[in-house]
Amino acid sequence: MRVTIADVARIAGVSKTTVSRVLNTRGEVDHATRAHVREVIERLGYVPSSGAVGLARGSSRTIGMLVPSLTWPWMGEVLQGVVDTVEEAGFGLLLFTCNRGTDSVARFTSQVSARAFDGLVAVEPEDTLAMLTALHRKGLPVVLIDDRGRHPEFPHVTAENREGGAAAAHHLLSLERRRPLVVAGPLRFGCVRDRLDGFGGVYAEGGHPLDPALVVESDFTEAGGRAAVRRLLGEGHTFDAVFAHNDLAAIGALAALRAAGLRVPDDVAVIGFDDIPMAGLTHPALTTVHQPMRTMGETAARMLLAQLTGEESSRASAVLPTSVVVRESTVGP
Repeated sequence: MRVTIADVARIAGVSKTTVSRVLNTRGEVDHATRAHVREVIERLGYVPSSGAVGLARGSSRTIGMLVPSLTWPWMGEVLQGVVDTVEEAGFGLLLFTCNRGTDSVARFTSQVSARAFDGLVAVEPEDTLAMLTALHRKGLPVVLIDDRGRHPEFPHVTAENREGGAAAAHHLLSLERRRPLVVAGPLRFGCVRDRLDGFGGVYAEGGHPLDPALVVESDFTEAGGRAAVRRLLGEGHTFDAVFAHNDLAAIGALAALRAAGLRVPDDVAVIGFDDIPMAGLTHPALTTVHQPMRTMGETAARMLLAQLTGEESSRASAVLPTSVVVRESTVGP
């Protein structure tokens, strides 16, 4: 059976608060008592939890992070940005995923109730925004890395999705690609609508409004991008470019075009969105709109730490710039 702080306090003949103060090296405990408590801790082999260490100071110096899954291609970059920032500040990190649906959410909420962490960085798992909002209203500091364009009432970090879509359009128009196919993400997401609006707005202003038949909703997967391009080609549609709303869908588009005997970029130029590490390894290498995912993680962590340490945060939210990374799928070797 695991030794608890209550066991240490009982055997040492002191309160749990006194044990916690010893663990936190607070000065309110006299030298003899401190030495006695430490001797009991060593004898029992007690390993303090983050909650026990933080009892006296009212914090665990631990940050929680909630993500849908670690399999998302850009999640590693976001996580690394959070980890680097949190560790530099002397905090720990508890990572929660929602791989098991409601069971995962129940485990996460139990840790919230146990005050296992002081604040939360979240990449919103779908259908959890109401829960996150309720936790924020109850006093838990929350910062959202907002990949869905939901714009919650608490601080959030996002990228310039509309501007990114516009930049993709400017790039393709500069190459005289006037009839693009858009493989959009799920249209229920605000970021998808923003990317589409930015892209379509530039084409309309240039006198080349998008053909509604060439705007298709997909699901952000490689298979979805492949299927969308294959279906449009099978229906006899012609297009000279593909703008996919994420890199996985763009990679699927490359595969479908290659299978159809079309050359990229000679016949069809392809541009994605995200700039995941895989984008530079495709054949041809994928032009894409870069999202600063690691910087988004760093920024969200700094915003949360500012709340926890009582520093004034300069912004309630942060919108980070995107940029086009030009590779061979649009300009050739």
